[in-house]
Amino acid sequence: MRLFRVMRILRTALRAIRKNPMRTALTMLGIIIGVGAVIAMMEIGSGSSDAIAKTIARMGANTLLVLPGAATSGGIGFGAGSSMTLTPQDCDAIIRDCPAVKSAAPLVRARGQAVYQDRNWVPMSIYGTTADYLSVRDWTDLSQGDVFTDKDVRNSTKVCLIGQTIARELFQGVSPIGKEMRVLNISFKVVGVLSSKGANMMGMDQDDIILAPWTTIKFRVGASSSTSTGSTTSSTTSTTSSPSQLYPNSQTSLYPVPSDTQAADNPQPVRFTNVDQIVAAANSTAEIPQAIDQITALLRERHRIRDPKDDDFNIRNMTEMTNALSSTTTLMTKLLLAVALISLIVGGVGIMNIMLVSVTERTREIGLRMAVGARAKDILRQFLIEAVVLCLAGGILGIILGCGGSYLITRFLRWPTETSVPAIVASVFVSASVGIIFGYYPAWKASRLDPIEALRYE
Repeated sequence: MRLFRVMRILRTALRAIRKNPMRTALTMLGIIIGVGAVIAMMEIGSGSSDAIAKTIARMGANTLLVLPGAATSGGIGFGAGSSMTLTPQDCDAIIRDCPAVKSAAPLVRARGQAVYQDRNWVPMSIYGTTADYLSVRDWTDLSQGDVFTDKDVRNSTKVCLIGQTIARELFQGVSPIGKEMRVLNISFKVVGVLSSKGANMMGMDQDDIILAPWTTIKFRVGASSSTSTGSTTSSTTSTTSSPSQLYPNSQTSLYPVPSDTQAADNPQPVRFTNVDQIVAAANSTAEIPQAIDQITALLRERHRIRDPKDDDFNIRNMTEMTNALSSTTTLMTKLLLAVALISLIVGGVGIMNIMLVSVTERTREIGLRMAVGARAKDILRQFLIEAVVLCLAGGILGIILGCGGSYLITRFLRWPTETSVPAIVASVFVSASVGIIFGYYPAWKASRLDPIEALRYE
Protein backbone atom coordinates (compact mmCIF):
# COMPACT_ATOMS: atom_id res chain seq x y z
CA MET A 1 0.00 0.00 0.00
CA ARG A 2 2.80 2.41 0.89
CA LEU A 3 4.63 1.59 -2.34
CA PHE A 4 1.43 2.19 -4.33
CA ARG A 5 1.01 5.56 -2.64
CA VAL A 6 4.62 6.54 -3.44
CA MET A 7 4.17 5.51 -7.09
CA ARG A 8 1.01 7.57 -7.31
CA ILE A 9 2.77 10.61 -5.87
CA LEU A 10 5.63 10.06 -8.33
CA ARG A 11 3.22 9.96 -11.29
CA THR A 12 1.58 13.17 -10.07
CA ALA A 13 4.98 14.85 -9.75
CA LEU A 14 6.05 13.75 -13.24
CA ARG A 15 2.75 14.97 -14.68
CA ALA A 16 3.30 18.38 -13.09
CA ILE A 17 6.86 18.53 -14.48
CA ARG A 18 5.67 17.71 -18.02
CA LYS A 19 3.08 20.50 -18.00
CA ASN A 20 5.74 23.16 -18.57
CA PRO A 21 8.71 21.56 -20.40
CA MET A 22 10.48 24.86 -21.10
CA ARG A 23 10.52 25.89 -17.46
CA THR A 24 11.57 22.35 -16.48
CA ALA A 25 14.48 22.50 -18.92
CA LEU A 26 15.60 25.90 -17.68
CA THR A 27 15.28 24.69 -14.09
CA MET A 28 17.52 21.70 -14.81
CA LEU A 29 20.01 23.84 -16.73
CA GLY A 30 21.77 25.04 -13.58
CA ILE A 31 22.23 21.46 -12.35
CA ILE A 32 23.28 20.27 -15.84
CA ILE A 33 25.95 22.96 -16.14
CA GLY A 34 27.11 22.50 -12.54
CA VAL A 35 27.43 18.70 -12.70
CA GLY A 36 28.89 18.82 -16.22
CA ALA A 37 31.52 21.32 -15.12
CA VAL A 38 32.36 19.21 -12.09
CA ILE A 39 32.73 16.00 -14.13
CA ALA A 40 34.85 17.71 -16.81
CA MET A 41 37.08 19.40 -14.24
CA MET A 42 37.49 16.21 -12.21
CA GLU A 43 38.52 14.27 -15.31
CA ILE A 44 40.87 17.01 -16.48
CA GLY A 45 42.23 17.31 -12.95
CA SER A 46 42.84 13.55 -12.69
CA GLY A 47 44.62 13.54 -16.03
CA SER A 48 46.70 16.57 -15.08
CA SER A 49 47.61 15.05 -11.71
CA ASP A 50 48.82 11.88 -13.41
CA ALA A 51 50.78 13.92 -15.93
CA ILE A 52 52.38 15.95 -13.11
CA ALA A 53 53.16 12.75 -11.20
CA LYS A 54 54.86 11.23 -14.26
CA THR A 55 56.81 14.42 -14.89
CA ILE A 56 58.08 14.61 -11.31
CA ALA A 57 58.80 10.86 -11.37
CA ARG A 58 61.00 11.43 -14.44
CA MET A 59 62.85 14.04 -12.40
CA GLY A 60 63.53 11.42 -9.74
CA ALA A 61 60.76 11.72 -7.16
CA ASN A 62 60.55 7.93 -6.79
CA THR A 63 64.32 7.46 -6.82
CA LEU A 64 66.20 6.13 -3.79
CA LEU A 65 69.96 6.49 -3.41
CA VAL A 66 71.71 3.76 -1.42
CA LEU A 67 75.12 5.12 -0.41
CA PRO A 68 77.94 3.37 1.46
CA GLY A 69 78.66 4.42 5.00
CA ALA A 70 81.41 6.66 6.34
CA ALA A 71 84.97 5.40 6.72
CA THR A 72 87.06 6.35 9.73
CA SER A 73 90.76 6.11 10.44
CA GLY A 74 92.47 7.08 13.66
CA GLY A 75 89.32 8.74 14.91
CA ILE A 76 88.97 10.82 11.75
CA GLY A 77 85.79 10.45 9.75
CA PHE A 78 85.87 10.85 5.98
CA GLY A 79 82.18 11.55 5.49
CA ALA A 80 79.24 9.71 3.99
CA GLY A 81 80.01 7.46 1.05
CA SER A 82 83.71 7.06 1.86
CA SER A 83 83.45 3.40 2.91
CA MET A 84 83.41 0.52 0.42
CA THR A 85 80.46 -1.56 1.56
CA LEU A 86 78.08 -1.89 -1.40
CA THR A 87 78.46 -4.59 -4.03
CA PRO A 88 76.69 -5.44 -7.30
CA GLN A 89 75.28 -8.48 -5.50
CA ASP A 90 73.52 -6.12 -3.07
CA CYS A 91 71.81 -4.52 -6.07
CA ASP A 92 70.74 -7.93 -7.43
CA ALA A 93 69.30 -8.82 -4.00
CA ILE A 94 67.33 -5.56 -3.86
CA ILE A 95 65.76 -6.28 -7.25
CA ARG A 96 64.98 -9.85 -6.23
CA ASP A 97 63.79 -9.49 -2.64
CA CYS A 98 62.20 -6.03 -2.33
CA PRO A 99 58.65 -6.05 -3.77
CA ALA A 100 58.20 -2.28 -3.35
CA VAL A 101 61.21 -1.62 -5.61
CA LYS A 102 60.45 -1.42 -9.33
CA SER A 103 64.05 -1.51 -10.53
CA ALA A 104 67.58 -0.87 -9.30
CA ALA A 105 71.05 -0.43 -10.79
CA PRO A 106 74.62 -0.21 -9.44
CA LEU A 107 76.55 2.96 -10.15
CA VAL A 108 80.26 3.69 -10.54
CA ARG A 109 81.32 7.27 -11.15
CA ALA A 110 84.29 8.69 -13.03
CA ARG A 111 85.52 12.11 -14.00
CA GLY A 112 87.57 12.94 -17.05
CA GLN A 113 87.72 14.22 -20.58
CA ALA A 114 85.83 12.92 -23.62
CA VAL A 115 87.50 13.36 -27.02
CA TYR A 116 86.26 12.91 -30.58
CA GLN A 117 88.61 13.85 -33.42
CA ASP A 118 89.79 17.40 -32.69
CA ARG A 119 87.01 18.24 -30.22
CA ASN A 120 86.94 17.56 -26.49
CA TRP A 121 84.53 18.02 -23.62
CA VAL A 122 84.49 17.27 -19.91
CA PRO A 123 81.12 15.67 -19.14
CA MET A 124 79.37 16.56 -15.93
CA SER A 125 78.66 12.87 -15.29
CA ILE A 126 80.40 9.67 -16.41
CA TYR A 127 78.48 6.75 -14.96
CA GLY A 128 79.13 3.06 -15.13
CA THR A 129 75.87 1.20 -14.62
CA THR A 130 73.46 -1.32 -16.17
CA ALA A 131 70.56 -0.91 -18.58
CA ASP A 132 68.19 -0.86 -15.59
CA TYR A 133 69.47 2.64 -14.77
CA LEU A 134 67.32 3.97 -17.61
CA SER A 135 64.25 2.31 -16.09
CA VAL A 136 65.05 3.81 -12.67
CA ARG A 137 65.30 7.29 -14.20
CA ASP A 138 62.34 6.74 -16.57
CA TRP A 139 64.68 7.37 -19.49
CA THR A 140 63.97 4.33 -21.66
CA ASP A 141 63.02 6.29 -24.81
CA LEU A 142 66.24 6.88 -26.73
CA SER A 143 66.72 9.57 -29.33
CA GLN A 144 68.93 7.30 -31.46
CA GLY A 145 70.45 3.86 -31.32
CA ASP A 146 70.08 1.16 -28.70
CA VAL A 147 70.90 0.38 -25.08
CA PHE A 148 73.90 -1.72 -24.09
CA THR A 149 72.96 -5.17 -22.81
CA ASP A 150 73.71 -7.35 -19.78
CA LYS A 151 76.17 -9.23 -21.98
CA ASP A 152 78.09 -5.98 -22.47
CA VAL A 153 78.18 -5.58 -18.69
CA ARG A 154 79.46 -9.12 -18.16
CA ASN A 155 82.14 -8.75 -20.85
CA SER A 156 83.18 -5.18 -19.94
CA THR A 157 82.48 -4.11 -23.50
CA LYS A 158 83.67 -0.63 -24.43
CA VAL A 159 80.32 0.81 -25.51
CA CYS A 160 78.43 3.81 -24.20
CA LEU A 161 75.31 5.96 -24.37
CA ILE A 162 75.68 9.72 -24.53
CA GLY A 163 73.38 12.61 -23.64
CA GLN A 164 72.20 15.35 -25.96
CA THR A 165 74.80 17.81 -24.67
CA ILE A 166 77.67 15.42 -25.43
CA ALA A 167 76.24 14.72 -28.89
CA ARG A 168 75.99 18.46 -29.60
CA GLU A 169 79.41 19.46 -28.28
CA LEU A 170 81.47 16.60 -29.71
CA PHE A 171 79.62 15.50 -32.85
CA GLN A 172 78.00 18.82 -33.86
CA GLY A 173 75.10 17.57 -35.94
CA VAL A 174 76.70 14.33 -37.16
CA SER A 175 75.03 11.12 -36.01
CA PRO A 176 77.26 9.66 -33.28
CA ILE A 177 75.94 6.11 -33.62
CA GLY A 178 78.83 3.75 -34.36
CA LYS A 179 81.46 6.46 -33.89
CA GLU A 180 84.50 5.95 -31.66
CA MET A 181 85.20 8.46 -28.91
CA ARG A 182 87.81 8.40 -26.15
CA VAL A 183 86.93 8.68 -22.50
CA LEU A 184 89.96 8.97 -20.23
CA ASN A 185 92.04 7.71 -23.15
CA ILE A 186 89.93 4.56 -23.52
CA SER A 187 88.12 4.14 -26.83
CA PHE A 188 84.33 3.76 -26.58
CA LYS A 189 81.83 2.99 -29.33
CA VAL A 190 78.66 5.09 -29.15
CA VAL A 191 75.65 2.76 -29.43
CA GLY A 192 72.87 5.15 -28.43
CA VAL A 193 71.89 8.75 -27.74
CA LEU A 194 69.62 9.51 -24.79
CA SER A 195 66.52 11.63 -25.20
CA SER A 196 66.59 15.17 -23.87
CA LYS A 197 65.84 15.47 -20.16
CA GLY A 198 66.80 19.08 -19.45
CA ALA A 199 67.92 20.49 -16.12
CA ASN A 200 67.05 18.99 -12.76
CA MET A 201 65.57 20.88 -9.81
CA MET A 202 69.04 22.13 -8.88
CA GLY A 203 69.63 23.53 -12.38
CA MET A 204 72.22 20.89 -13.37
CA ASP A 205 72.24 19.68 -16.98
CA GLN A 206 71.04 16.08 -16.99
CA ASP A 207 71.92 15.68 -20.68
CA ASP A 208 75.64 16.22 -20.04
CA ILE A 209 76.18 12.53 -19.30
CA ILE A 210 77.91 9.38 -20.53
CA LEU A 211 76.58 5.95 -19.54
CA ALA A 212 78.64 2.78 -19.97
CA PRO A 213 78.66 -0.72 -18.46
CA TRP A 214 79.83 -0.42 -14.88
CA THR A 215 82.38 -3.20 -15.34
CA THR A 216 83.96 -1.23 -18.18
CA ILE A 217 84.27 1.94 -16.10
CA LYS A 218 85.44 -0.03 -13.08
CA PHE A 219 87.98 -2.35 -14.64
CA ARG A 220 88.94 -0.92 -18.03
CA VAL A 221 88.82 2.81 -17.45
CA GLY A 222 90.13 2.40 -13.92
CA ALA A 223 87.53 4.75 -12.38
CA SER A 224 88.11 5.33 -8.73
CA SER A 225 85.36 4.81 -6.22
CA SER A 226 84.22 8.40 -5.68
CA THR A 227 83.80 9.79 -2.20
CA SER A 228 82.67 13.08 -0.80
CA THR A 229 86.22 14.12 0.13
CA GLY A 230 88.07 12.62 -2.74
CA SER A 231 90.87 11.66 -0.36
CA THR A 232 89.74 8.08 0.05
CA THR A 233 89.25 7.17 -3.61
CA SER A 234 90.65 3.85 -4.74
CA SER A 235 91.04 2.38 -8.21
CA THR A 236 90.67 -1.28 -9.01
CA THR A 237 93.14 -1.02 -11.87
CA SER A 238 95.75 1.08 -10.14
CA THR A 239 98.64 -0.82 -8.59
CA THR A 240 100.93 0.19 -5.78
CA SER A 241 104.57 0.10 -6.71
CA SER A 242 106.52 -2.51 -4.79
CA PRO A 243 109.85 -1.69 -3.11
CA SER A 244 111.75 -3.50 -5.87
CA GLN A 245 110.06 -1.24 -8.44
CA LEU A 246 110.90 1.85 -6.43
CA TYR A 247 114.45 0.71 -5.87
CA PRO A 248 115.43 -1.67 -8.68
CA ASN A 249 118.93 -2.28 -7.29
CA SER A 250 117.64 -3.23 -3.87
CA GLN A 251 117.82 -6.95 -3.14
CA THR A 252 115.97 -6.84 0.16
CA SER A 253 112.58 -5.51 1.17
CA LEU A 254 112.37 -2.12 2.80
CA TYR A 255 110.08 -3.58 5.46
CA PRO A 256 110.36 -6.84 7.37
CA VAL A 257 108.28 -9.69 6.07
CA PRO A 258 105.67 -10.77 8.69
CA SER A 259 105.94 -14.31 10.02
CA ASP A 260 103.11 -16.83 9.70
CA THR A 261 102.04 -16.15 13.28
CA GLN A 262 101.97 -12.39 12.69
CA ALA A 263 99.98 -12.86 9.49
CA ALA A 264 97.45 -15.02 11.34
CA ASP A 265 97.12 -12.46 14.14
CA ASN A 266 96.74 -9.56 11.71
CA PRO A 267 94.74 -10.81 8.73
CA GLN A 268 94.47 -8.54 5.71
CA PRO A 269 90.96 -7.37 4.81
CA VAL A 270 89.23 -9.35 2.09
CA ARG A 271 88.95 -7.27 -1.05
CA PHE A 272 85.75 -7.31 -3.11
CA THR A 273 84.29 -5.46 -6.05
CA ASN A 274 82.46 -2.45 -4.73
CA VAL A 275 80.24 0.13 -6.37
CA ASP A 276 79.89 3.78 -5.45
CA GLN A 277 76.14 3.64 -4.92
CA ILE A 278 72.93 1.86 -5.87
CA VAL A 279 70.02 3.74 -7.40
CA ALA A 280 66.56 2.26 -7.03
CA ALA A 281 63.05 3.30 -8.00
CA ALA A 282 59.98 2.59 -5.88
CA ASN A 283 56.82 1.36 -7.56
CA SER A 284 55.11 4.64 -6.68
CA THR A 285 55.56 7.68 -4.49
CA ALA A 286 53.27 6.16 -1.85
CA GLU A 287 55.50 3.06 -1.60
CA ILE A 288 58.74 4.95 -0.95
CA PRO A 289 58.67 4.39 2.87
CA GLN A 290 57.94 0.68 2.33
CA ALA A 291 60.79 0.40 -0.18
CA ILE A 292 63.20 2.08 2.27
CA ASP A 293 62.22 -0.36 5.04
CA GLN A 294 62.67 -3.37 2.75
CA ILE A 295 66.08 -2.24 1.49
CA THR A 296 67.25 -1.44 5.02
CA ALA A 297 66.22 -4.86 6.35
CA LEU A 298 67.80 -6.64 3.39
CA LEU A 299 71.17 -4.87 3.60
CA ARG A 300 71.37 -5.35 7.36
CA GLU A 301 70.84 -9.05 6.84
CA ARG A 302 73.39 -9.26 4.01
CA HIS A 303 75.99 -7.18 5.87
CA ARG A 304 75.32 -9.01 9.17
CA ILE A 305 74.36 -5.88 11.08
CA ARG A 306 72.34 -6.22 14.27
CA ASP A 307 72.44 -2.75 15.77
CA PRO A 308 70.96 -0.02 13.53
CA LYS A 309 73.68 2.31 14.85
CA ASP A 310 76.24 0.16 13.03
CA ASP A 311 74.64 0.55 9.58
CA ASP A 312 77.35 0.77 6.91
CA PHE A 313 75.00 2.35 4.37
CA ASN A 314 72.67 5.32 4.01
CA ILE A 315 69.42 5.60 2.06
CA ARG A 316 68.30 8.96 0.74
CA ASN A 317 65.06 9.82 -0.99
CA MET A 318 63.83 12.84 -2.89
CA THR A 319 61.65 14.24 -0.11
CA GLU A 320 61.52 17.69 -1.68
CA MET A 321 60.10 16.36 -4.94
CA THR A 322 57.64 14.12 -3.10
CA ASN A 323 56.39 17.06 -1.05
CA ALA A 324 56.05 19.14 -4.21
CA LEU A 325 53.92 16.42 -5.80
CA SER A 326 51.74 16.05 -2.70
CA SER A 327 51.17 19.79 -2.31
CA THR A 328 50.35 20.19 -6.02
CA THR A 329 47.85 17.34 -5.98
CA THR A 330 46.24 18.60 -2.75
CA LEU A 331 45.94 22.13 -4.12
CA MET A 332 44.28 20.93 -7.34
CA THR A 333 41.85 18.74 -5.39
CA LYS A 334 40.82 21.60 -3.11
CA LEU A 335 40.39 23.93 -6.06
CA LEU A 336 38.16 21.48 -7.90
CA LEU A 337 36.07 20.83 -4.79
CA ALA A 338 35.58 24.57 -4.29
CA VAL A 339 34.46 25.05 -7.89
CA ALA A 340 32.16 22.03 -7.63
CA LEU A 341 30.57 23.39 -4.47
CA ILE A 342 29.94 26.79 -6.04
CA SER A 343 28.43 25.26 -9.19
CA LEU A 344 26.10 22.98 -7.29
CA ILE A 345 25.00 25.73 -4.90
CA VAL A 346 24.09 27.90 -7.88
CA GLY A 347 22.12 25.03 -9.40
CA GLY A 348 20.41 24.32 -6.08
CA VAL A 349 19.37 27.95 -5.65
CA GLY A 350 17.83 27.80 -9.13
CA ILE A 351 15.86 24.68 -8.15
CA MET A 352 14.59 26.34 -4.97
CA ASN A 353 13.58 29.49 -6.85
CA ILE A 354 11.59 27.64 -9.49
CA MET A 355 9.95 25.36 -6.91
CA LEU A 356 8.81 28.39 -4.89
CA VAL A 357 7.31 29.85 -8.07
CA SER A 358 5.63 26.52 -8.75
CA VAL A 359 4.12 26.46 -5.25
CA THR A 360 2.73 29.96 -5.74
CA GLU A 361 1.24 29.10 -9.13
CA ARG A 362 -0.35 25.87 -7.88
CA THR A 363 -1.79 27.18 -4.64
CA ARG A 364 -5.41 26.49 -5.70
CA GLU A 365 -4.40 22.95 -6.79
CA ILE A 366 -2.82 22.35 -3.38
CA GLY A 367 -5.93 23.64 -1.63
CA LEU A 368 -8.16 21.38 -3.77
CA ARG A 369 -6.08 18.31 -3.01
CA MET A 370 -6.18 19.04 0.69
CA ALA A 371 -9.94 19.59 0.49
CA VAL A 372 -10.47 16.08 -0.94
CA GLY A 373 -8.35 14.41 1.70
CA ALA A 374 -4.66 14.85 0.90
CA ARG A 375 -2.54 15.14 4.01
CA ALA A 376 0.26 17.66 4.58
CA LYS A 377 2.92 14.95 4.25
CA ASP A 378 1.47 13.91 0.86
CA ILE A 379 1.89 17.48 -0.41
CA LEU A 380 5.40 17.55 1.08
CA ARG A 381 6.33 14.30 -0.68
CA GLN A 382 4.91 15.45 -3.99
CA PHE A 383 6.93 18.67 -4.19
CA LEU A 384 10.02 17.00 -2.72
CA ILE A 385 9.87 14.25 -5.35
CA GLU A 386 9.49 16.87 -8.06
CA ALA A 387 12.67 18.61 -6.87
CA VAL A 388 14.62 15.34 -6.61
CA VAL A 389 13.49 14.19 -10.08
CA LEU A 390 14.53 17.53 -11.57
CA CYS A 391 17.96 17.31 -9.94
CA LEU A 392 18.52 13.65 -10.88
CA ALA A 393 17.54 14.29 -14.49
CA GLY A 394 19.81 17.32 -14.56
CA GLY A 395 22.60 15.30 -12.94
CA ILE A 396 22.38 12.53 -15.56
CA LEU A 397 22.41 15.04 -18.41
CA GLY A 398 25.28 16.85 -16.68
CA ILE A 399 27.28 13.62 -16.49
CA ILE A 400 26.79 13.08 -20.23
CA LEU A 401 27.77 16.70 -20.91
CA GLY A 402 30.86 16.51 -18.67
CA CYS A 403 32.14 13.20 -20.13
CA GLY A 404 31.50 14.45 -23.65
CA GLY A 405 33.25 17.73 -22.92
CA SER A 406 36.36 16.04 -21.50
CA TYR A 407 36.47 13.73 -24.53
CA LEU A 408 36.34 16.70 -26.90
CA ILE A 409 39.05 18.48 -24.90
CA THR A 410 41.29 15.41 -25.20
CA ARG A 411 40.48 14.99 -28.88
CA PHE A 412 41.04 18.55 -30.04
CA LEU A 413 43.20 20.26 -27.39
CA ARG A 414 45.29 17.17 -26.51
CA TRP A 415 44.95 17.81 -22.79
CA PRO A 416 45.36 14.70 -20.62
CA THR A 417 42.08 13.50 -19.09
CA GLU A 418 41.11 10.42 -17.13
CA THR A 419 37.61 9.05 -16.56
CA SER A 420 36.66 9.43 -12.91
CA VAL A 421 34.07 6.83 -11.89
CA PRO A 422 33.95 8.07 -8.26
CA ALA A 423 33.14 11.56 -9.57
CA ILE A 424 30.26 10.18 -11.66
CA VAL A 425 28.82 8.23 -8.72
CA ALA A 426 29.27 11.22 -6.43
CA SER A 427 27.49 13.46 -8.96
CA VAL A 428 24.37 11.28 -8.85
CA PHE A 429 24.41 11.28 -5.06
CA VAL A 430 25.03 15.04 -4.88
CA SER A 431 22.26 15.74 -7.39
CA ALA A 432 19.75 13.86 -5.25
CA SER A 433 21.05 15.61 -2.14
CA VAL A 434 20.70 19.03 -3.76
CA GLY A 435 17.10 18.19 -4.70
CA ILE A 436 16.29 17.20 -1.14
CA ILE A 437 18.10 20.13 0.51
CA PHE A 438 16.92 22.92 -1.79
CA GLY A 439 13.52 21.40 -2.51
CA TYR A 440 12.53 20.80 1.08
CA TYR A 441 11.64 24.39 1.94
CA PRO A 442 9.25 24.93 -1.01
CA ALA A 443 7.69 21.51 -0.31
CA TRP A 444 7.34 22.32 3.39
CA LYS A 445 5.79 25.72 2.53
CA ALA A 446 3.28 24.02 0.22
CA SER A 447 2.35 21.47 2.90
CA ARG A 448 1.69 24.25 5.46
CA LEU A 449 -0.88 26.06 3.35
CA ASP A 450 -4.39 26.52 4.76
CA PRO A 451 -6.83 24.69 2.43
CA ILE A 452 -9.47 27.40 2.70
CA GLU A 453 -7.02 30.22 2.01
CA ALA A 454 -5.47 28.19 -0.82
CA LEU A 455 -8.89 27.70 -2.49
CA ARG A 456 -9.54 31.44 -2.29
CA TYR A 457 -6.10 32.28 -3.84
CA GLU A 458 -6.30 33.99 -7.24
